[in-house]
Amino acid sequence: MYFHWSSGQHPLVQNQTVTEGRTAIMTCRVEYNDQTSLQWSNPTQQTLFFGNKKALRDNRIELVRASWSELTISISEITLADEGMYTCSLFTMPVKTAKAYLTVLGVPEKPEIDGLTKPALEGDEITLTCMTHGSKPAANLRWFRNEKEIKGAKEVNASGKTFTVTSSLQLLVDRDDDGAAYTCKVDHVALLQTPQQTTEVLEVHYAPRVLITQSLTFPQEGQYLKLECVSKGNPSPDPVLWTKDGGELPDLERMIVQGRELTFSALNKTDNGTYRCVASNHLGTSSAEYILYVYDPNAMGQRGPDHALIGGVVAVVVFVTLCLIIFLGRYLARHKGTYLTNEAKGADDAPDADTAIINAEGNTHAEGKKEYFI
Repeated sequence: MYFHWSSGQHPLVQNQTVTEGRTAIMTCRVEYNDQTSLQWSNPTQQTLFFGNKKALRDNRIELVRASWSELTISISEITLADEGMYTCSLFTMPVKTAKAYLTVLGVPEKPEIDGLTKPALEGDEITLTCMTHGSKPAANLRWFRNEKEIKGAKEVNASGKTFTVTSSLQLLVDRDDDGAAYTCKVDHVALLQTPQQTTEVLEVHYAPRVLITQSLTFPQEGQYLKLECVSKGNPSPDPVLWTKDGGELPDLERMIVQGRELTFSALNKTDNGTYRCVASNHLGTSSAEYILYVYDPNAMGQRGPDHALIGGVVAVVVFVTLCLIIFLGRYLARHKGTYLTNEAKGADDAPDADTAIINAEGNTHAEGKKEYFI
């Protein structure tokens, strides 16, 4: 924006920026006016108002204020065609003018996302395209996956006074994309308060994967056991198939299948074997195995396998501690024996105690290296 300043009789105007569809206010002022008329003209030099007299038949243009020092008009429902240089004239001799540029912002349309295949298959390569029309200046498009922004490839094409903006996103479809929300958002100066965006949720079909979970770590005879076939696929692989050692389940009175679960009301040794769960959909088949070994509670003892492990660890710790104590005792005894041997050697030929001590100190350097304790 800028002003035209002058001392004396000279019109003063200001540039305007208006969003398409809103109202522009055009004001022309004069510091000193000796009752000379003011006039507003549009970019094609058509007179809009001469003083308080309307000159152009356009219902969108109205007079706001008219005096010797000011002429203000309004233009409602602004379009891109209204953009341009407007002129305020002061009819002195000679005529003095000031120009104000009206900038019209083109509002981008709501974006559209194309290229979404429903459903997509795991491993497919797809391209999502987001497009918006009518922006001026060119809008910016941003991609989000579950509210986390990701980068797309942008392309801008002019279409008259406005722009068409396209952003592409290439995806290698994975099962983790199932249910992911991809959002295309338009950023534009004309959308500061009302952002435009479109969201599409990706549906992915994929083959199942299977995992078996168990309710007991060390199943024992007489206990209740539940095996669950945790299978994930799209479409959902229902129902699942349970087998034992490659064949049908042998005892349907105790082995009960409910949905994905296989339960044993009371385990016994005949239940030992390999149990397999198989899940399928139109994209593939997956299976998992569980080897069941039923423990005898009497053979395991009251302490159980966990207590036996703890007892073994304690035994190892005690053994290592005893070895350290024995080693330290022998080390201390060896040094003590060496000291007594040297002292005794000094007293062998000494007539009294003082001479014995002197002889021991001398022999320490001369022959100390030859004394050993066994």
